[in-house]
Amino acid sequence: MKILTSQQMRDVEEAAARRGASLDALMEQAGLAVARQAQTMLDILHGTHVLILVGPGNNGDDGLVAARVLRSWGAAAQTYLCAPRRAEDPKLEAALKEGVQVTDGAADHDLQRLRLLLKDASLVIDAVLGIGSARPLSGSLADVLRMAATARAARRDLRILAVDVPTGLNATTGEADLAILPADVTITFGAPKAGQFLFPGAEYVGQLKVSTTGFLPEWFDSVAAPDAITADLVRALLPARSIAGHKGMFGKVFVLAGSQSYLGAAYLACMGAARTGAGYVTLAMPFRLQAILATKLTEATYVTLPETPDGALTPDAPKLIREALNGYDALLIGPGLGQHPATVATVRNLLLDEPVTTPVVIDADALNALAKTERWWERLCAPAVLTPHPGEMARLLNVPLKEVEEHRWNTALESARTWNASVVLKGAFTAVGSPHSLLRVSPFANPALATAGTGDVLAGVIAGLLAQGLPPYDAASAGVYLHATAGELMRQEIGDAGAIASDLLPRLPQALHLIKEGGTLGPI
Repeated sequence: MKILTSQQMRDVEEAAARRGASLDALMEQAGLAVARQAQTMLDILHGTHVLILVGPGNNGDDGLVAARVLRSWGAAAQTYLCAPRRAEDPKLEAALKEGVQVTDGAADHDLQRLRLLLKDASLVIDAVLGIGSARPLSGSLADVLRMAATARAARRDLRILAVDVPTGLNATTGEADLAILPADVTITFGAPKAGQFLFPGAEYVGQLKVSTTGFLPEWFDSVAAPDAITADLVRALLPARSIAGHKGMFGKVFVLAGSQSYLGAAYLACMGAARTGAGYVTLAMPFRLQAILATKLTEATYVTLPETPDGALTPDAPKLIREALNGYDALLIGPGLGQHPATVATVRNLLLDEPVTTPVVIDADALNALAKTERWWERLCAPAVLTPHPGEMARLLNVPLKEVEEHRWNTALESARTWNASVVLKGAFTAVGSPHSLLRVSPFANPALATAGTGDVLAGVIAGLLAQGLPPYDAASAGVYLHATAGELMRQEIGDAGAIASDLLPRLPQALHLIKEGGTLGPI
């Protein structure tokens, strides 16, 4: 599913109209979808007060259709016209004919009537300005939105449903007006919009729902836009598991991870791979550390490496790793390795000096080692997935962190092209870039994942899928979605604060099962 700018969405609709599609029919479908979402958000619909804030254009038309439908279903639907409507207004006339009460905001001095309507309402539908609006909000319109936002802040039982985008959100850039009305749920039509995944505006979207009713998939085929990672996409990518299968058929993952200060990273990475279905996971680490970790990480096998008295890898380590790596389907290198000069030398040797050709996931301290090496990508031979968080990406590119954060999608895409590798730029709405100029975006943003170690699990998940035969870009995309779905299961059961990375591990098989059975916890 494409993620479109405002102009791209308008172009799609105009092209559909030229091919004979009815824009009025799409509007009716949109209004019906809004009404159904409103019904879902209310415990009781019959007699419940629903206030629809109506703007002057097509977004207001969607709201009027929703008001008419809700009134026909028994809700006490009332509309508040936030701006003058056109002289001939069939949607408004149809709403009035159904019995919808209408208040003209132009005649509501000091917004007294609006204040009373908000007091009685259980749900406010924001159908004021849609994706085409980028102008600053001012005057009475801004006052209306601020009053609705104040009412929402004062009453926990008052919900806000935004039509297409919250009014005040730039659907292309993610910029947010000072008077933006935060939504609990946003229902958008045809395709998700770029601004719903970009900050600061994404903070105001709430739970995103995408309604594609009335839109044909082929309308979007020629649009050059990022793809949202969906459950349908991931379901098609996940490897099949034969009932006659054995561990050797489901991929062998070799992990180089962990150090004296970061033993947990090695555990989380290995278990991420195992919990994603890899048949065999081997951890390479210094002998003394293996003895400590073996009591916790019982399912993995080990390759013990020689170490110096201070715990660093010796110069013999790369040779031993190469010998042991024979027959493995994927290499994961980096989680918790530390930055000891001998360790950095080992990473460079394996990836650059005498580069291995096994498909590789490069994470954490392996990324930091690359960042210290000039034009490292010219020496990287293996099919690779790089998994930087924004700070690591800033070091790899030698640019300010702010530049990475402000241009996340372009950063992931351009880096993937330059490095000839798949790039996972982690964070809310993780971006996955392909060396072939493709970009996929995760629809998840989950604060429960903002804790140490969740990135190590993700690296293991991607390595596990890579070992099971997925190409790097697909392994990265599916891994990001699977990891995020496990995070949503975790948040539902535990909450968004206090969860720890190891809580993800038992939920990875649950996420796999959910996706394979046709379910999803994401908006799309």
